[in-house]
Amino acid sequence: MRVLHADTGRELRGGQRQVLLLLRELAALGVQQRLLARGELLAEARAAGFEAREFSWSALALEARRADVVHAHDARAHTVAAAAGAGRPLVVARRVAFPVHRGLLSKWKYRRAARYIAISRAVAAELMNAGVPEARIRVIPDAVDLPERPSDFSGLVVALAMKDPGKGGALVAALPGNVRRSADLQRDLANARAFVYLSDSEGLGSAALLAMAFGVPVVASRAGGLPEAVADGETGVLVENRIEEVMAALEKLERNPELARAMGAAGRERAARAFAPSAVARATLAVYEEAAG
Repeated sequence: MRVLHADTGRELRGGQRQVLLLLRELAALGVQQRLLARGELLAEARAAGFEAREFSWSALALEARRADVVHAHDARAHTVAAAAGAGRPLVVARRVAFPVHRGLLSKWKYRRAARYIAISRAVAAELMNAGVPEARIRVIPDAVDLPERPSDFSGLVVALAMKDPGKGGALVAALPGNVRRSADLQRDLANARAFVYLSDSEGLGSAALLAMAFGVPVVASRAGGLPEAVADGETGVLVENRIEEVMAALEKLERNPELARAMGAAGRERAARAFAPSAVARATLAVYEEAAG
């Protein structure tokens, strides 16, 4: 199996980190891969020893001829692969839970893919609402590496630093000063007592998965795919996007440290079981095989 991956994101965000995890795990399964990317993802992939070159229309048209399957990991890559993919079977990752555009270009490109990988049932529902046949959709969640040690609970409550109002920016800004607005979750979750993840629309929530992998209870919005990541009352608390609900959930965890630790332990176990990178890669490989016939 020869797979051409394509991603146009210039920053190393959640989607690009998922590409790196998938490259690693598919390589372990013996899959031949090449990556077309930009910016930080391109640099990281090259540093890790993967075959990678700068994304462009011409590069995708050339490299697709050598592939059995093209995997587009973001919307722009989807558009380019649909137009310049040399007729190769196209697999498209859909990571967002907002509605699919209904314009002529969108309708055209959404007819081109052999399979869609939705990272949650919420994302799959939006694809079906846009007319994508259910038979072409496979739900495969994001993956997360399990840190060697869980959080020691000695630090602060952590929230993802976001200015985007749709990503809970205003609510996070309203949280008290003892909540750390983190730009480095790998560092801050290592001793966090709780993690706050608020959003109006979320495909699944890779940051929430990372907190669970660290054994940290999650207070998350009841929106999009987040309820599929965070088990309410078991690995964290789901809330509506109102500051009083967020604060009540945090106070509940603060008053009940044993409950918070139990939720954290359950979250770490769930991350290891349901979001293991090796399992995600095997499921993705099965989709490639379906698409390639």
